[in-house]
Amino acid sequence: MDWRDKKVFVTGADGFIGSHLAERLVEVGACVRALTYYNAQNRWGWLEDLSPDVLDAIEIFPGDLRDPGTLARPTKGVDFVFHLGALVAIPYSYTAPRSYIETNVLGALNILEAALAGGAGCVIHTSTSEVYGTAQYVPMDEKHPINARSPYAASKVAADQLALSFYRSHSLPLRIVRPFNTYGPRQSTRAVIPTIILQALTAKEKGKGKIKLGALHPRRDFNYVKDVVEGILSVAGMGGGFGEVFHLGTGKDWSIGEICEMIQVRLGTAFATCQDAERLRPPKSEVECLCCDAQKIRDATAHTPVYSIEKGLDETIAWFTKKRNIFGAKSYSI
Repeated sequence: MDWRDKKVFVTGADGFIGSHLAERLVEVGACVRALTYYNAQNRWGWLEDLSPDVLDAIEIFPGDLRDPGTLARPTKGVDFVFHLGALVAIPYSYTAPRSYIETNVLGALNILEAALAGGAGCVIHTSTSEVYGTAQYVPMDEKHPINARSPYAASKVAADQLALSFYRSHSLPLRIVRPFNTYGPRQSTRAVIPTIILQALTAKEKGKGKIKLGALHPRRDFNYVKDVVEGILSVAGMGGGFGEVFHLGTGKDWSIGEICEMIQVRLGTAFATCQDAERLRPPKSEVECLCCDAQKIRDATAHTPVYSIEKGLDETIAWFTKKRNIFGAKSYSI
């Protein structure tokens, strides 16, 4: 698809995946509007990590998904709305579930209503593989049963169903992308790959230490963020497919323990890992395995990931090594 001069609005643009998507859209010539979470310091999150020429090309709209009044202007008359804004930290959703409903569900409702009222050409709504809970079969296609195991996952199920209802009830042109586990530069340190990297770097520097993790046995289909962004753009640019869900994933899965070993090998370290009870999910809430079947998007768009886990980890390690000074050495936070 030719993105030159397309008007697009990205929510969650100050976050991990959203900042990469906004950056890529500028690179391919789109006119980008970006929603950032309002704060008194006027900070724009990870958009500030972009090169000045890219950042200057983005029209910033500070606001809040929970406030429909902030969404009408940036949504009006755009060709595409990419809705990525959400609370995503699973552990905190056990502690503060109401905030996830307000942001992820009511926020999605506000975006859908604004897109409908503003005449948006297409909405790309971002879901998560967490809606499935533990795999009942692998690889997991779009027909896999939904079985949310955390308040976060439940909020995303509700948001997905709201999105589909707007397609069915109001003919809002809409597609859902459902990435499996995404990793890469700019990811929060509460995620497993960044926390392994930063702990390993600290242990290597001190010559001692242990890497504290939660459960080591769960398996995940890890996807490098640049592949996920290209997948999102592929779904946006396809013909047809409205009201449908499309998986983004590699079809391969690794245990957390295996990923930890791969990172240590790349850093030239060999430190013991230990299980930190504070990092464990409630027993009935743990998702044991997620592994993607992405045949549907391959058939529809020919998109396929190009990053191997080794290449993706190398780029991620290099970025966190360079940027580690911006991450505090705080105790584990949910």
